[in-house]
Amino acid sequence: MTSTTRTEDENVNGNGNGIQDAERYEIDTDPDRIDIGLVHLWLSTDAFWALGRSRDLVERSMQGSLNFGVYGPDGAQVAYARVVTDRATFAWLCDVYVDPAHRGRGLGVRLATAVRDHLAPYELKRTLLATLDAHELYAKVGFVPVADPTMLMVLSAER
Repeated sequence: MTSTTRTEDENVNGNGNGIQDAERYEIDTDPDRIDIGLVHLWLSTDAFWALGRSRDLVERSMQGSLNFGVYGPDGAQVAYARVVTDRATFAWLCDVYVDPAHRGRGLGVRLATAVRDHLAPYELKRTLLATLDAHELYAKVGFVPVADPTMLMVLSAER
């Protein structure tokens, strides 16, 4: 199922001058639009949580996920996020990445909002994410720290 949201950029670049020409961005879940090579490049070379991730692993992770692409006025992909979900009780938002040339325009918040809104009809009990440095961004969309982190456990490959 494809979900498309068109949005205009807002004055969030911090310089008080606003974004010139109110660039338009489109958020879409159509897997055929995702530029897998670009997503692999971003994740494997610039995303600290995925450095060195192989293209095969990126492709396999995308196949088992709901993928969100953000596209600029020229149609080129400028951001990505994926959600691992059963579409019934649980979702995990991960691999959120905005191309450095498009950062500071509110696209991270727009993308997280699109994910939240897309998942809303499923009435999931819980949507989780892990972040080291973007707590304020996700708080704008409604994410809060885990009330009792001692109830969460992890089975890691590094045993």
